[in-house]
Amino acid sequence: MEPGFVGEEYFLNYDLSEIVPVIDWTPFFSTWELKGQYPRILDDDKMGEAARGLFSDAQNLLQQIIDEKWLTANAAIGIWPANSVDDDDIEIYKDAERSGVRARFHTLRQQIARNSDRANAALADFIAPKESGLKDYLGGFAVTAGIGENEIAKRFAESNDDYGKIMVKALADRLAEGFAELMHRRIRTEFWGYATNESLSNEDLITEKYQGIRPAPGYPAQPDHTEKGTLFDVLRAEEKIGIKLTESFAMWPGSSVSGLYFSHPKSHYFGVGKIDRDQVEDYARRKGWDLEKTEKWLAPILNYDPRKFVSAA
Repeated sequence: MEPGFVGEEYFLNYDLSEIVPVIDWTPFFSTWELKGQYPRILDDDKMGEAARGLFSDAQNLLQQIIDEKWLTANAAIGIWPANSVDDDDIEIYKDAERSGVRARFHTLRQQIARNSDRANAALADFIAPKESGLKDYLGGFAVTAGIGENEIAKRFAESNDDYGKIMVKALADRLAEGFAELMHRRIRTEFWGYATNESLSNEDLITEKYQGIRPAPGYPAQPDHTEKGTLFDVLRAEEKIGIKLTESFAMWPGSSVSGLYFSHPKSHYFGVGKIDRDQVEDYARRKGWDLEKTEKWLAPILNYDPRKFVSAA
């Protein structure tokens, strides 16, 4: 479906109180090694008392963060004309007329041996191939709720308040993830508008019962962290919203989330899993890298030991 706009939009100093209702609190308790689903964990026979006390402290500190504006939340979103090319890559174009290629995202395909007819997936499968003649679109985003986080954490540390230091970082992480959830909902219902009639509860959002996905570079569906570089370039994320990438392509502030938006009704999350040398060589070709560099960035998912290939040469 043709989106409501093409290009980028930016949201600065977003109202944190709008993010709070979509926070998924279950990972918050995991930070404190309390295992269980929110809100059931609050009534758990063994962990309920500790969980309730922790949650009360979190709510009080969260309200102080909002009232005193300790943290700043910024977001960048983009929607671009796109098509898949070369089987596993995605081109985005300069304008609605598709007058030229603006950037190219590279995806990886599963190489899992299957006993079923289910195909090995790549993210490029969820974008119409260029040769089809169909005009498709790809979205992208970067959000942070961590601007100011380090200063606040430092204040707690200087007061020897390790509990407060950990708590503010945990809450900044929850706000960033909630912000990503909120902006994805706005993409679906407003900016892209492919699900304008969506009516989902917060539990439905947490269990991802909506159409479309927002996979992040460095995660199972696209394990190559360097793809964040292309995303940040087209979003102008550092310039516009203050999120930087380190040399290892980690995001700074740490309480930040980024990824791509796919609207295809059959798009789904998956893990690429382990890959063999033939796909690594193909990926190197598509990225314009040498094999050694490619093996370095894909090291966690290699299904072989590069050193053995070197010694056998």
